[in-house]
Amino acid sequence: MVSVTPETSRSRSKKVCVIGAGPAGLVSARELRKEGHKVVVMEQNGDVGGQWLYQPNVEEEDPLGRSISSINGELKVHSSIYSSLRLTSPREIMGYSDFPFVAKKGRDMRRFPGHKELWLYLKDFCEAFGLREMIRFNVKVEFVREEDEDDDIRRWIVRSKEKLSGKVLEDIFDAVVVATGHYSHPRLPSIKGVDSWKRKQIHSHIYRVPDPFRNEVVVVVGNSMSGQDISMELVEVAKEVHLSSKTLDISSGLSKVISKHPNLLIHPQIESLENDGRVIFVDGSWVVADTILYCTGYSYKFPFLESKGRIEVDDDRVGPLFEHTFPPCLSPSLSFVGIPRKLIGFQFFEAQAKWIAQVLSGKSALPSSDQMLQSVAEFYRSRDLAGVPKHNTHDIADFTYCDKYADYVGFPHLEEWRKLLCLSALNNSQENLETYRDSWDDHELLQEALQSSHFTNLNS
Repeated sequence: MVSVTPETSRSRSKKVCVIGAGPAGLVSARELRKEGHKVVVMEQNGDVGGQWLYQPNVEEEDPLGRSISSINGELKVHSSIYSSLRLTSPREIMGYSDFPFVAKKGRDMRRFPGHKELWLYLKDFCEAFGLREMIRFNVKVEFVREEDEDDDIRRWIVRSKEKLSGKVLEDIFDAVVVATGHYSHPRLPSIKGVDSWKRKQIHSHIYRVPDPFRNEVVVVVGNSMSGQDISMELVEVAKEVHLSSKTLDISSGLSKVISKHPNLLIHPQIESLENDGRVIFVDGSWVVADTILYCTGYSYKFPFLESKGRIEVDDDRVGPLFEHTFPPCLSPSLSFVGIPRKLIGFQFFEAQAKWIAQVLSGKSALPSSDQMLQSVAEFYRSRDLAGVPKHNTHDIADFTYCDKYADYVGFPHLEEWRKLLCLSALNNSQENLETYRDSWDDHELLQEALQSSHFTNLNS
Protein backbone atom coordinates (compact mmCIF):
# COMPACT_ATOMS: atom_id res chain seq x y z
CA MET A 1 0.00 0.00 0.00
CA VAL A 2 1.33 3.46 -0.89
CA SER A 3 2.18 5.52 2.17
CA VAL A 4 0.58 8.94 2.06
CA THR A 5 2.93 11.71 3.09
CA PRO A 6 1.55 14.96 4.51
CA GLU A 7 2.38 16.67 1.19
CA THR A 8 0.49 14.04 -0.79
CA SER A 9 -2.29 14.29 1.72
CA ARG A 10 -2.63 18.01 1.14
CA SER A 11 -2.63 17.60 -2.62
CA ARG A 12 -5.40 14.98 -2.25
CA SER A 13 -7.60 17.41 -0.36
CA LYS A 14 -10.64 18.00 -2.54
CA LYS A 15 -13.23 20.73 -2.71
CA VAL A 16 -16.48 18.83 -2.20
CA CYS A 17 -20.12 19.86 -2.45
CA VAL A 18 -22.60 17.92 -0.31
CA ILE A 19 -26.23 18.39 -1.39
CA GLY A 20 -28.57 18.16 1.58
CA ALA A 21 -28.16 18.69 5.35
CA GLY A 22 -30.24 15.77 6.59
CA PRO A 23 -28.90 12.66 8.38
CA ALA A 24 -26.90 11.51 5.32
CA GLY A 25 -25.55 14.95 4.37
CA LEU A 26 -24.48 15.96 7.87
CA VAL A 27 -22.42 12.84 8.54
CA SER A 28 -20.95 13.11 5.02
CA ALA A 29 -19.81 16.65 5.75
CA ARG A 30 -18.22 15.56 9.01
CA GLU A 31 -16.35 12.60 7.50
CA LEU A 32 -15.16 14.56 4.48
CA ARG A 33 -13.78 17.35 6.64
CA LYS A 34 -12.18 14.81 9.00
CA GLU A 35 -10.36 13.39 5.96
CA GLY A 36 -9.02 16.87 5.10
CA HIS A 37 -11.42 17.92 2.34
CA LYS A 38 -12.90 21.40 1.97
CA VAL A 39 -16.65 21.02 2.24
CA VAL A 40 -19.64 23.14 1.26
CA VAL A 41 -23.09 21.78 2.15
CA MET A 42 -26.05 23.18 0.22
CA GLU A 43 -29.38 22.97 2.01
CA GLN A 44 -32.67 24.20 0.55
CA ASN A 45 -34.32 24.81 3.94
CA GLY A 46 -33.46 27.25 6.71
CA ASP A 47 -32.17 24.62 9.14
CA VAL A 48 -30.63 21.14 9.27
CA GLY A 49 -32.63 17.94 9.51
CA GLY A 50 -33.78 17.14 5.98
CA GLN A 51 -36.87 14.95 6.28
CA TRP A 52 -36.87 15.48 10.06
CA LEU A 53 -37.34 19.25 9.78
CA TYR A 54 -41.12 19.29 10.18
CA GLN A 55 -43.03 21.46 7.71
CA PRO A 56 -46.59 21.98 8.97
CA ASN A 57 -47.67 24.27 6.11
CA VAL A 58 -48.41 22.26 3.00
CA GLU A 59 -51.02 24.47 1.33
CA GLU A 60 -48.68 25.36 -1.55
CA GLU A 61 -48.07 21.72 -2.46
CA ASP A 62 -50.23 19.85 -4.94
CA PRO A 63 -52.27 17.20 -3.04
CA LEU A 64 -50.64 14.41 -5.05
CA GLY A 65 -47.23 16.06 -5.27
CA ARG A 66 -47.69 16.50 -9.00
CA SER A 67 -47.66 20.30 -9.04
CA ILE A 68 -44.09 20.75 -10.03
CA SER A 69 -42.51 24.19 -9.96
CA SER A 70 -41.12 25.40 -13.25
CA ILE A 71 -37.51 24.93 -12.20
CA ASN A 72 -36.15 21.40 -12.28
CA GLY A 73 -39.31 19.50 -11.35
CA GLU A 74 -38.86 20.14 -7.64
CA LEU A 75 -41.53 19.95 -4.97
CA LYS A 76 -42.35 22.94 -2.79
CA VAL A 77 -42.40 20.87 0.42
CA HIS A 78 -39.53 18.49 1.25
CA SER A 79 -40.60 16.82 4.49
CA SER A 80 -43.30 14.14 4.50
CA ILE A 81 -43.51 13.91 8.30
CA TYR A 82 -46.93 14.19 9.92
CA SER A 83 -47.58 15.83 13.27
CA SER A 84 -48.06 12.71 15.40
CA LEU A 85 -45.27 10.64 13.83
CA ARG A 86 -43.17 8.63 16.25
CA LEU A 87 -40.09 6.57 15.44
CA THR A 88 -40.66 2.93 14.51
CA SER A 89 -37.25 1.92 15.91
CA PRO A 90 -36.00 2.41 19.48
CA ARG A 91 -33.64 5.35 19.96
CA GLU A 92 -30.80 3.07 21.17
CA ILE A 93 -30.17 1.68 17.67
CA MET A 94 -30.48 4.94 15.76
CA GLY A 95 -27.52 7.17 16.55
CA TYR A 96 -24.21 7.57 14.73
CA SER A 97 -21.41 5.29 15.99
CA ASP A 98 -19.78 7.91 18.25
CA PHE A 99 -22.82 10.03 19.09
CA PRO A 100 -25.54 7.97 20.79
CA PHE A 101 -29.14 9.14 20.66
CA VAL A 102 -29.62 9.49 24.42
CA ALA A 103 -32.69 10.74 26.26
CA LYS A 104 -32.28 14.27 27.64
CA LYS A 105 -34.14 15.81 30.54
CA GLY A 106 -36.76 18.33 29.49
CA ARG A 107 -37.13 16.68 26.08
CA ASP A 108 -39.09 13.71 24.73
CA MET A 109 -37.45 10.90 26.72
CA ARG A 110 -39.49 8.01 25.32
CA ARG A 111 -37.66 5.10 23.68
CA PHE A 112 -39.73 5.67 20.53
CA PRO A 113 -39.92 9.47 20.60
CA GLY A 114 -41.76 11.86 18.30
CA HIS A 115 -40.11 13.28 15.20
CA LYS A 116 -39.02 16.52 16.89
CA GLU A 117 -36.67 14.61 19.18
CA LEU A 118 -34.74 13.15 16.25
CA TRP A 119 -34.52 16.60 14.68
CA LEU A 120 -33.08 17.95 17.96
CA TYR A 121 -30.59 15.06 17.98
CA LEU A 122 -29.42 16.10 14.49
CA LYS A 123 -29.08 19.70 15.68
CA ASP A 124 -27.04 18.46 18.66
CA PHE A 125 -24.82 16.44 16.29
CA CYS A 126 -24.34 19.50 14.11
CA GLU A 127 -23.41 21.60 17.15
CA ALA A 128 -21.08 19.00 18.68
CA PHE A 129 -18.97 18.77 15.52
CA GLY A 130 -19.21 22.38 14.35
CA LEU A 131 -20.87 21.48 11.05
CA ARG A 132 -23.07 24.56 10.68
CA GLU A 133 -20.18 26.70 9.43
CA MET A 134 -19.97 24.49 6.32
CA ILE A 135 -23.66 24.83 5.41
CA ARG A 136 -25.26 27.34 3.05
CA PHE A 137 -28.92 27.47 4.10
CA ASN A 138 -31.93 28.41 1.93
CA VAL A 139 -29.97 27.48 -1.17
CA LYS A 140 -31.60 25.40 -3.86
CA VAL A 141 -29.33 23.41 -6.17
CA GLU A 142 -30.59 23.99 -9.72
CA PHE A 143 -28.17 21.86 -11.66
CA VAL A 144 -25.04 19.78 -11.32
CA ARG A 145 -23.03 18.86 -14.38
CA GLU A 146 -19.51 18.02 -15.41
CA GLU A 147 -17.26 20.88 -16.41
CA ASP A 148 -16.32 20.65 -20.09
CA GLU A 149 -12.61 19.96 -19.91
CA ASP A 150 -10.39 17.94 -22.20
CA ASP A 151 -7.92 16.76 -19.56
CA ASP A 152 -8.33 13.82 -17.21
CA ILE A 153 -9.39 15.90 -14.24
CA ARG A 154 -13.12 15.69 -13.67
CA ARG A 155 -14.75 18.71 -12.03
CA TRP A 156 -18.35 19.65 -11.43
CA ILE A 157 -20.29 22.87 -11.97
CA VAL A 158 -22.93 23.36 -9.29
CA ARG A 159 -25.43 26.12 -9.90
CA SER A 160 -27.56 27.13 -6.96
CA LYS A 161 -30.06 29.84 -6.15
CA GLU A 162 -30.49 31.69 -2.89
CA LYS A 163 -34.17 31.32 -2.11
CA LEU A 164 -34.50 34.64 -0.28
CA SER A 165 -32.54 36.96 -2.58
CA GLY A 166 -32.97 35.05 -5.85
CA LYS A 167 -29.22 35.37 -6.43
CA VAL A 168 -27.78 32.63 -8.64
CA LEU A 169 -24.37 31.22 -7.70
CA GLU A 170 -22.09 29.00 -9.71
CA ASP A 171 -19.26 27.02 -8.09
CA ILE A 172 -16.73 24.51 -9.33
CA PHE A 173 -16.08 21.43 -7.18
CA ASP A 174 -13.75 18.45 -7.45
CA ALA A 175 -16.50 16.17 -6.19
CA VAL A 176 -20.22 16.13 -5.42
CA VAL A 177 -21.97 13.98 -2.81
CA VAL A 178 -25.73 13.67 -3.33
CA ALA A 179 -27.56 13.28 0.00
CA THR A 180 -31.03 14.55 -0.86
CA GLY A 181 -33.13 11.79 0.70
CA HIS A 182 -35.91 9.74 -0.86
CA TYR A 183 -39.08 10.41 1.13
CA SER A 184 -40.36 13.47 -0.74
CA HIS A 185 -41.50 12.60 -4.26
CA PRO A 186 -44.78 10.63 -4.09
CA ARG A 187 -44.95 7.27 -5.82
CA LEU A 188 -48.52 6.80 -7.05
CA PRO A 189 -50.24 3.61 -8.19
CA SER A 190 -51.78 3.28 -11.63
CA ILE A 191 -55.55 3.04 -11.07
CA LYS A 192 -58.29 3.19 -13.70
CA GLY A 193 -60.30 6.42 -13.36
CA VAL A 194 -57.82 8.20 -11.09
CA ASP A 195 -57.63 11.33 -13.27
CA SER A 196 -61.38 11.79 -13.63
CA TRP A 197 -62.36 11.05 -10.01
CA LYS A 198 -63.64 14.42 -8.79
CA ARG A 199 -63.43 14.00 -5.03
CA LYS A 200 -60.43 14.62 -2.80
CA GLN A 201 -57.22 12.67 -3.45
CA ILE A 202 -54.02 13.28 -1.52
CA HIS A 203 -50.71 11.53 -0.96
CA SER A 204 -49.44 11.06 2.60
CA HIS A 205 -46.57 13.41 1.63
CA ILE A 206 -48.89 16.28 2.60
CA TYR A 207 -50.86 14.56 5.38
CA ARG A 208 -50.21 16.34 8.68
CA VAL A 209 -53.21 16.05 11.06
CA PRO A 210 -56.47 14.04 11.05
CA ASP A 211 -58.94 16.88 11.67
CA PRO A 212 -59.67 17.79 8.00
CA PHE A 213 -61.06 14.25 7.56
CA ARG A 214 -63.60 14.48 10.40
CA ASN A 215 -66.85 12.59 9.58
CA GLU A 216 -65.52 11.61 6.14
CA VAL A 217 -65.37 8.21 4.48
CA VAL A 218 -61.67 7.78 3.75
CA VAL A 219 -59.96 5.12 1.65
CA VAL A 220 -56.31 4.68 2.68
CA VAL A 221 -54.29 3.02 -0.08
CA GLY A 222 -51.23 1.10 1.14
CA ASN A 223 -50.69 -1.09 4.15
CA SER A 224 -47.23 0.29 5.01
CA MET A 225 -46.21 1.45 8.50
CA SER A 226 -47.39 4.95 7.64
CA GLY A 227 -50.62 3.60 6.12
CA GLN A 228 -51.35 1.71 9.31
CA ASP A 229 -50.36 4.59 11.62
CA ILE A 230 -52.43 7.13 9.69
CA SER A 231 -55.43 4.76 9.55
CA MET A 232 -55.28 4.31 13.33
CA GLU A 233 -55.22 8.08 13.74
CA LEU A 234 -58.04 8.72 11.24
CA VAL A 235 -60.34 6.09 12.75
CA GLU A 236 -60.82 8.37 15.78
CA VAL A 237 -62.30 11.22 13.68
CA ALA A 238 -63.47 9.80 10.35
CA LYS A 239 -66.87 8.22 9.77
CA GLU A 240 -65.22 5.19 8.14
CA VAL A 241 -61.66 4.25 7.19
CA HIS A 242 -61.20 1.65 4.44
CA LEU A 243 -57.63 0.33 4.23
CA SER A 244 -56.78 -1.04 0.78
CA SER A 245 -53.91 -3.53 0.91
CA LYS A 246 -51.99 -5.57 -1.69
CA THR A 247 -52.57 -8.61 0.48
CA LEU A 248 -55.26 -9.54 2.98
CA ASP A 249 -52.72 -11.68 4.82
CA ILE A 250 -52.21 -9.04 7.50
CA SER A 251 -50.29 -9.04 10.78
CA SER A 252 -51.98 -10.08 14.00
CA GLY A 253 -51.26 -6.56 15.26
CA LEU A 254 -53.36 -5.00 12.49
CA SER A 255 -56.08 -7.66 12.98
CA LYS A 256 -56.36 -6.63 16.63
CA VAL A 257 -56.77 -2.98 15.66
CA ILE A 258 -59.45 -3.80 13.05
CA SER A 259 -61.44 -5.95 15.49
CA LYS A 260 -61.37 -3.08 18.01
CA HIS A 261 -62.69 -0.41 15.59
CA PRO A 262 -65.92 -1.24 13.71
CA ASN A 263 -65.33 1.77 11.40
CA LEU A 264 -61.93 0.43 10.21
CA LEU A 265 -62.26 -2.08 7.36
CA ILE A 266 -59.69 -3.90 5.25
CA HIS A 267 -60.02 -4.35 1.47
CA PRO A 268 -57.93 -5.73 -1.39
CA GLN A 269 -56.47 -3.46 -4.08
CA ILE A 270 -58.57 -0.93 -6.00
CA GLU A 271 -59.93 -1.97 -9.39
CA SER A 272 -61.25 1.43 -10.45
CA LEU A 273 -62.55 4.84 -9.38
CA GLU A 274 -65.99 5.84 -10.67
CA ASN A 275 -67.40 9.30 -11.41
CA ASP A 276 -70.22 8.82 -8.87
CA GLY A 277 -67.62 8.68 -6.06
CA ARG A 278 -67.44 4.90 -5.81
CA VAL A 279 -64.14 3.16 -5.15
CA ILE A 280 -64.43 -0.38 -6.55
CA PHE A 281 -62.09 -3.04 -5.16
CA VAL A 282 -60.82 -6.07 -7.10
CA ASP A 283 -63.16 -8.41 -5.19
CA GLY A 284 -66.18 -6.48 -6.51
CA SER A 285 -66.97 -4.72 -3.23
CA TRP A 286 -67.20 -0.93 -3.29
CA VAL A 287 -67.58 2.14 -1.13
CA VAL A 288 -68.54 5.76 -1.86
CA ALA A 289 -65.62 7.78 -0.49
CA ASP A 290 -65.00 11.45 0.28
CA THR A 291 -61.21 11.15 0.18
CA ILE A 292 -58.56 8.77 -1.08
CA LEU A 293 -55.28 8.99 0.85
CA TYR A 294 -52.32 7.32 -0.87
CA CYS A 295 -49.74 5.87 1.52
CA THR A 296 -47.90 4.32 -1.40
CA GLY A 297 -44.34 5.37 -0.77
CA TYR A 298 -41.84 7.57 -2.55
CA SER A 299 -39.66 7.67 -5.63
CA TYR A 300 -36.02 8.58 -6.13
CA LYS A 301 -35.59 11.77 -8.11
CA PHE A 302 -32.52 13.92 -8.84
CA PRO A 303 -33.93 16.66 -11.08
CA PHE A 304 -30.79 18.81 -10.73
CA LEU A 305 -28.39 16.14 -11.99
CA GLU A 306 -27.24 16.31 -15.60
CA SER A 307 -25.37 13.04 -16.04
CA LYS A 308 -25.87 12.55 -19.80
CA GLY A 309 -27.69 9.29 -19.14
CA ARG A 310 -24.88 7.78 -17.09
CA ILE A 311 -27.09 7.76 -13.98
CA GLU A 312 -30.74 6.93 -14.46
CA VAL A 313 -33.73 6.16 -12.29
CA ASP A 314 -35.66 3.28 -13.81
CA ASP A 315 -38.74 2.31 -11.76
CA ASP A 316 -36.89 3.45 -8.61
CA ARG A 317 -33.72 1.58 -9.44
CA VAL A 318 -30.98 4.22 -9.29
CA GLY A 319 -28.13 3.04 -11.41
CA PRO A 320 -25.77 1.86 -12.17
CA LEU A 321 -24.38 2.32 -8.64
CA PHE A 322 -21.55 0.23 -7.23
CA GLU A 323 -22.65 -0.79 -3.73
CA HIS A 324 -25.52 1.75 -3.95
CA THR A 325 -22.89 4.51 -3.71
CA PHE A 326 -20.58 5.08 -6.70
CA PRO A 327 -21.64 5.41 -10.37
CA PRO A 328 -18.84 3.44 -12.12
CA CYS A 329 -18.43 5.88 -15.02
CA LEU A 330 -18.36 8.98 -12.81
CA SER A 331 -16.67 7.73 -9.66
CA PRO A 332 -15.24 8.75 -7.36
CA SER A 333 -16.06 12.40 -8.07
CA LEU A 334 -19.82 11.75 -7.93
CA SER A 335 -21.34 9.65 -5.16
CA PHE A 336 -24.62 9.06 -3.35
CA VAL A 337 -25.27 8.66 0.37
CA GLY A 338 -28.57 7.39 1.74
CA ILE A 339 -30.01 5.51 -1.24
CA PRO A 340 -30.52 2.14 0.51
CA ARG A 341 -33.67 1.51 2.53
CA LYS A 342 -34.69 -1.02 5.17
CA LEU A 343 -31.50 -0.89 7.21
CA ILE A 344 -30.21 0.84 10.33
CA GLY A 345 -29.75 4.11 8.51
CA PHE A 346 -27.49 6.47 10.43
CA GLN A 347 -24.61 4.03 10.87
CA PHE A 348 -24.85 2.91 7.25
CA PHE A 349 -24.73 6.53 6.05
CA GLU A 350 -21.68 7.02 8.26
CA ALA A 351 -19.92 4.02 6.67
CA GLN A 352 -20.77 5.39 3.20
CA ALA A 353 -19.43 8.82 4.13
CA LYS A 354 -16.16 7.40 5.48
CA TRP A 355 -15.64 5.35 2.32
CA ILE A 356 -16.31 8.28 0.00
CA ALA A 357 -13.99 10.57 2.03
CA GLN A 358 -11.19 7.99 1.93
CA VAL A 359 -11.55 7.24 -1.77
CA LEU A 360 -11.42 10.96 -2.56
CA SER A 361 -8.27 11.42 -0.48
CA GLY A 362 -6.57 8.41 -2.04
CA LYS A 363 -6.52 6.41 1.19
CA SER A 364 -8.86 3.80 -0.36
CA ALA A 365 -9.18 2.70 -3.97
CA LEU A 366 -12.18 1.54 -5.96
CA PRO A 367 -12.14 -1.37 -8.41
CA SER A 368 -11.94 -0.49 -12.11
CA SER A 369 -15.00 0.91 -13.84
CA ASP A 370 -15.53 -2.41 -15.67
CA GLN A 371 -15.29 -4.41 -12.45
CA MET A 372 -17.81 -2.11 -10.76
CA LEU A 373 -20.23 -2.41 -13.69
CA GLN A 374 -19.87 -6.20 -13.58
CA SER A 375 -20.59 -6.18 -9.84
CA VAL A 376 -23.75 -4.11 -10.42
CA ALA A 377 -24.91 -6.46 -13.20
CA GLU A 378 -24.40 -9.47 -10.89
CA PHE A 379 -26.34 -7.72 -8.12
CA TYR A 380 -29.25 -6.97 -10.49
CA ARG A 381 -29.23 -10.62 -11.63
CA SER A 382 -29.36 -11.86 -8.05
CA ARG A 383 -32.31 -9.55 -7.29
CA ASP A 384 -34.14 -10.71 -10.41
CA LEU A 385 -33.56 -14.38 -9.54
CA ALA A 386 -34.86 -13.73 -6.03
CA GLY A 387 -38.03 -12.24 -7.55
CA VAL A 388 -37.41 -8.78 -6.08
CA PRO A 389 -39.37 -6.14 -8.05
CA LYS A 390 -37.18 -3.52 -9.68
CA HIS A 391 -38.62 -0.73 -7.50
CA ASN A 392 -37.34 -2.61 -4.41
CA THR A 393 -33.75 -2.78 -5.70
CA HIS A 394 -32.43 -0.64 -2.83
CA ASP A 395 -34.39 -2.35 -0.03
CA ILE A 396 -31.61 -4.12 1.85
CA ALA A 397 -33.15 -5.77 4.95
CA ASP A 398 -29.89 -7.66 5.52
CA PHE A 399 -27.50 -7.09 8.43
CA THR A 400 -24.84 -9.19 6.67
CA TYR A 401 -24.73 -6.73 3.78
CA CYS A 402 -24.27 -3.81 6.20
CA ASP A 403 -21.31 -5.59 7.81
CA LYS A 404 -19.78 -6.45 4.43
CA TYR A 405 -20.13 -2.81 3.40
CA ALA A 406 -18.47 -1.65 6.65
CA ASP A 407 -15.41 -3.78 5.75
CA TYR A 408 -14.59 -1.47 2.82
CA VAL A 409 -13.42 1.14 5.33
CA GLY A 410 -12.76 -0.91 8.44
CA PHE A 411 -15.95 0.43 10.02
CA PRO A 412 -17.18 -1.64 13.00
CA HIS A 413 -19.84 -4.27 12.32
CA LEU A 414 -23.28 -3.74 13.82
CA GLU A 415 -23.31 -4.91 17.42
CA GLU A 416 -25.40 -7.99 18.17
CA TRP A 417 -27.58 -6.04 20.61
CA ARG A 418 -28.31 -3.46 17.91
CA LYS A 419 -29.48 -6.12 15.46
CA LEU A 420 -31.58 -7.88 18.11
CA LEU A 421 -33.21 -4.65 19.34
CA CYS A 422 -34.11 -3.83 15.73
CA LEU A 423 -35.71 -7.25 15.18
CA SER A 424 -37.42 -7.17 18.58
CA ALA A 425 -39.15 -3.85 17.75
CA LEU A 426 -40.15 -5.18 14.33
CA ASN A 427 -41.65 -8.34 15.80
CA ASN A 428 -43.42 -6.40 18.56
CA SER A 429 -44.99 -4.07 15.98
CA GLN A 430 -46.29 -7.10 14.07
CA GLU A 431 -47.98 -8.42 17.21
CA ASN A 432 -48.93 -5.22 19.04
CA LEU A 433 -49.37 -2.49 16.47
CA GLU A 434 -51.08 0.02 18.75
CA THR A 435 -48.83 -0.40 21.78
CA TYR A 436 -45.36 -1.54 20.64
CA ARG A 437 -43.80 1.91 21.07
CA ASP A 438 -44.81 2.10 24.74
CA SER A 439 -44.86 -1.52 25.86
CA TRP A 440 -41.98 -3.93 25.17
CA ASP A 441 -40.26 -6.96 26.61
CA ASP A 442 -36.64 -6.45 25.53
CA HIS A 443 -35.40 -5.19 28.92
CA GLU A 444 -32.35 -7.48 29.01
CA LEU A 445 -31.27 -6.42 25.53
CA LEU A 446 -31.83 -2.79 26.48
CA GLN A 447 -29.53 -3.17 29.51
CA GLU A 448 -26.90 -4.84 27.33
CA ALA A 449 -27.11 -1.91 24.92
CA LEU A 450 -26.84 0.74 27.63
CA GLN A 451 -23.81 -1.03 29.16
CA SER A 452 -22.05 -1.29 25.80
CA SER A 453 -19.14 0.95 24.81
CA HIS A 454 -21.50 2.84 22.45
CA PHE A 455 -23.11 4.38 25.54
CA THR A 456 -20.44 4.08 28.23
CA ASN A 457 -17.80 5.90 26.15
CA LEU A 458 -20.11 8.89 26.22
CA ASN A 459 -18.65 10.15 29.45
CA SER A 460 -15.09 9.06 28.95
